[in-house]
Amino acid sequence: MKGGSRTGQSLLAGVAVLGLVFGIAELRAPAAPAEGEAGKRTTTQVERTALVCPPPLQGAVGSTALTLFSPEGGAGSAGTGLLGDVTPDNVLAAQSPVRPAAGASGQPSGQPSDAPSGGPAKPAGPVLDGRVTLAKPGVPVSGPAANNDSAPGTFAIATGNLAPGFTATQTTTSEQGSAALSGIRCAPSGTSFWFAGASTAADRYDYVTLVNADSLPAVVDLRMYGDKGLIENDLATGLAVAPGTSQQVLLSGLTKGQVADLAVHVVARSGRVGVGVHARDGAKGADWLEPSADPAASVTIPGIPADVTTAHLVVATDSPDDADLKVQLSGKNGWFTPANKETIHVKAGMTATLDFQFAAESREGASAIRLTPSDPAHATPVVAGLRVDRENKGKTEAAWLAGGAPVGTRASIADNRAGQTALLLTATDADAKVRVTSSAGASGGAPVSKEVAVPAGTTVTVDGIDPAGVNGPYAITVETLSGGPVLAARQLSIGARDVPAFTTQQLRDDRATVQVPQVAGDAGVVLK
Repeated sequence: MKGGSRTGQSLLAGVAVLGLVFGIAELRAPAAPAEGEAGKRTTTQVERTALVCPPPLQGAVGSTALTLFSPEGGAGSAGTGLLGDVTPDNVLAAQSPVRPAAGASGQPSGQPSDAPSGGPAKPAGPVLDGRVTLAKPGVPVSGPAANNDSAPGTFAIATGNLAPGFTATQTTTSEQGSAALSGIRCAPSGTSFWFAGASTAADRYDYVTLVNADSLPAVVDLRMYGDKGLIENDLATGLAVAPGTSQQVLLSGLTKGQVADLAVHVVARSGRVGVGVHARDGAKGADWLEPSADPAASVTIPGIPADVTTAHLVVATDSPDDADLKVQLSGKNGWFTPANKETIHVKAGMTATLDFQFAAESREGASAIRLTPSDPAHATPVVAGLRVDRENKGKTEAAWLAGGAPVGTRASIADNRAGQTALLLTATDADAKVRVTSSAGASGGAPVSKEVAVPAGTTVTVDGIDPAGVNGPYAITVETLSGGPVLAARQLSIGARDVPAFTTQQLRDDRATVQVPQVAGDAGVVLK
């Protein structure tokens, strides 16, 4: 039949449509992977990084600085970096591409090129009210938190070439009771966090802060371990944290009586949260507890100051088995065993402690503590935290360190200050070499870089790291060149009224890249 049957025409039309749909797949088959690449994974940089900072707990007379930084080297399009308060509206806006509100700190002034003559164009969709905005990689930017005693938590987002290695730091100066410095490295939201060294002893006011910077609700449990085991309390379970909100939980309201040494495991049953634990010990000092690395058979705690006077170690396990651990300190010639502090025994599901006194004449400089199984055949995962105290003219200040993780390929920390910053590097297993780079300051200066050798089992304090002509806070980046692994900690010290105020944060692998599987086109999948 001329023109073919109607059925035949329909089939031909269907084939034509399929040709349009699958034409690229069929006519331009994807290039076959190179020989040996099938099934392998490839490395690519992250395209978005999100971090959460806790409410600053600065009191009515404190002040808090929030500092953002992204190292140079990120590829791709120019990105955006922004920090905003955790509110329901901001959390909603953050689900869309970042659109800072006009007038946000660090935003360029002027009218967009596509704005109508009557005024600036309004961005489509929700607007994120930004407190601090990062303009470019390699130069930090800093701004204040809300200056009141009920300041909210904050969250920071970076995209494009600002996402790889993006970091945020929160530093609070408070003179409530006594001068104190509290610092914390903002971290991604998660479902499991460990803190060792909290307390509900007399004069201790320790708070757990929970921040939900996601658009879904979260339900959280606080599991607390003391020297008698797990502490049961219904008030510590099923804590609901709505999207865009923060909660502060005083630990002393969750224990029956005083418990001097606690390990706190924060677990999100549903959703995700940002978590912090802030400790204040009367007039003796205050700071954020460093979150511990996940439970492991061996733990290293870096960042012990050279002029520390006392240290208090808290080790915990939630394992059904006891842990027997060897104790070592890093010294000038490598790891050594401190006299009368050779081991520590931790009962199953409990905490154990060990105290150190450091006389001026016996100090070997900055140090680290390493805990390893006494019997490698019977290794039990543990977490550990260390309170360190500095003293001057009878006044003290405290900081809380924790079991750490290596800097890996690269790690950065923001809000370093000229003449007030020390970098402590510890090589655990083998000699190492790292590159230390100090960025330009937020308001000027030239970056500097140097290579540093770190012998195995030692802690090296890096000198001369302030950038040339620095003005404003700067960032430090550490890259592992060989050997190691290397753990790093930044100590920020600000003397006030004879009080040796200080805070210490670890530098941890910035996870600037991720691995993705090799894929090949298969047009047949749309027919399956």
